Amino acid sequence: MRSLSLFTSACVLLATAAATPASAAHLPQYHIPGLPRRPPPLPVEAPEPTRSWTGRWFNFWPLTLIHTGEPGQYTTLEAQYDGQVVLRFNVSTVDHEAALGKAAEQMSLDVWDFAANYTDLRIPKRRIRALLSLLPKSMQTEHMILIEDVARAVAATYPSPKNRLDLDAIVTHGQTPVDTKNRGQGVNDLFKHKMDDLFFKDYQPLSVITTWMQYIDTMFRFDQAGLVTMFSIGKSYEGRDIPALRVGLDATKHHSNKKKKPRKTMLITGGLHAREWISVSTVNYLAFMFASHFGKNELITSILEEFDLVFVPVVNPDGYEYTWSVDRLWRKSRQRTSMRYCHGFDLDHSFGYRWDGPGRNDEPCSEGYGGDRPFEAVEALQLAQWAKNQTRHNVDLVAYFDLHSYSQQVLWPYAYSCDAKVPNLENMQEVAMNIAKYMRLSTGEVYNVGSACESAVARGLAASDTSMGVQRRRIEAAGGSAIDYFHHDLKARYSFQIKLRDTGSYGFLLPSESIVPVGDEVFEAVKFLGDYLLGNNGIERGHAAPQATDTMTTGRPSLGFELRRKLKR
Repeated sequence: MRSLSLFTSACVLLATAAATPASAAHLPQYHIPGLPRRPPPLPVEAPEPTRSWTGRWFNFWPLTLIHTGEPGQYTTLEAQYDGQVVLRFNVSTVDHEAALGKAAEQMSLDVWDFAANYTDLRIPKRRIRALLSLLPKSMQTEHMILIEDVARAVAATYPSPKNRLDLDAIVTHGQTPVDTKNRGQGVNDLFKHKMDDLFFKDYQPLSVITTWMQYIDTMFRFDQAGLVTMFSIGKSYEGRDIPALRVGLDATKHHSNKKKKPRKTMLITGGLHAREWISVSTVNYLAFMFASHFGKNELITSILEEFDLVFVPVVNPDGYEYTWSVDRLWRKSRQRTSMRYCHGFDLDHSFGYRWDGPGRNDEPCSEGYGGDRPFEAVEALQLAQWAKNQTRHNVDLVAYFDLHSYSQQVLWPYAYSCDAKVPNLENMQEVAMNIAKYMRLSTGEVYNVGSACESAVARGLAASDTSMGVQRRRIEAAGGSAIDYFHHDLKARYSFQIKLRDTGSYGFLLPSESIVPVGDEVFEAVKFLGDYLLGNNGIERGHAAPQATDTMTTGRPSLGFELRRKLKR
């Protein structure tokens, strides 16, 4: 029996290795007549892909495991989650927290979220009884099912054939003629009327995202010279580019002029954790909204005249690709570790500042493993090196947003310890509360605010509470956080981690219908911070019907409102 078990395990490992995507994405190469051709940002060779409907439309690496779109019918990608559920346990005492944490670790369960009085985790139904047997009797009835069918929820997050993004049809068949007198105007009109609602209807794979970013770069090169620049902050472990968009008024010329004062810059990242697709879509949404509103919205125009905004939607491209081909709920990068069969680092615990903080996880197979040394994760190192190099070349990094999911929280440093206080704590708290307020005014969703250390410690209390004489259980590693590094080492005065929707109904499997509303929430948050940094403290912005109109305008419906209206058709 043992030999059979070993043989079965070996077969599973071989099958997983065979399903792993090529070391780099096979990027599409679209061309709009009338515009200069651009070489793909990742000129690498890749094996000829097996075409699925997605491959036919986009021509990127194999995506043969997409769901059929028929209710109840799953393919191999979803089948691995068959019979799994997400449970929420109510935890009210230190003993209960410790017991649940120990049981989850012993059974290698995927902990999704934790808050002041609950912990969410993913588990096969057949293992629930075993989990309950490890818990005190008082906890065995203190749970509920949040997601009854994980496989169905996973399938629902992939693009539906009915709503697939038909880039090829738009470019080759639906394009309006290019006006040679106003070069590029026809392309821009088409893009604004077609691409906005199509792109944000679904979550998109990396190759489609890269192509879309190229379009943004090309389009605004004609509308506003120098407003948008696409570039790469570096290479991932598997050799993929980590694409970024810089949006700011004539930024390229500014950075080449050393006589000018440092250019203030806000950095916004997503996709550090591969399965958090909503963070990726939200960063893309922000880039498009800021670029397309320049010159039309007084506040946004003022922000982009004063600041550069740099958007990095997928810091973890290898892990993100992996979620589209092998494991939708993969969290880490895909870098090899000291444990042969345990790949990946938790990028948000791989940065250098206080990397070895309390609760550091040294188990390579763990979801929270940040490496055996600071910046061992290639992608974290690339982001840090790029940002540090920027600060040496006439850039003043004034703010950093790191987008994640889920639980609807706005968190400030420091994550590594609740005893450490940021020097500008009152300002940080004021800004965080206003960010949450403007997000709520946008869509009605409530976001809690607090220190990032509290999200790493059960029940929102410090790791050590001498007044109670107890040691609190840390749910995840605390050191090496991105917001800690950017605030302390790179002197970003305002540094926030925003955990997006929802609060547990869907968790990491948030439906694509939420892309635009979530984007609107964060758009309002970033606009507030820009206004605050301009010295207005948010006072000059109106709040009447924030979902339907842009502030500081004549009442014309906002693009976000238009997108919601189109998607409801």
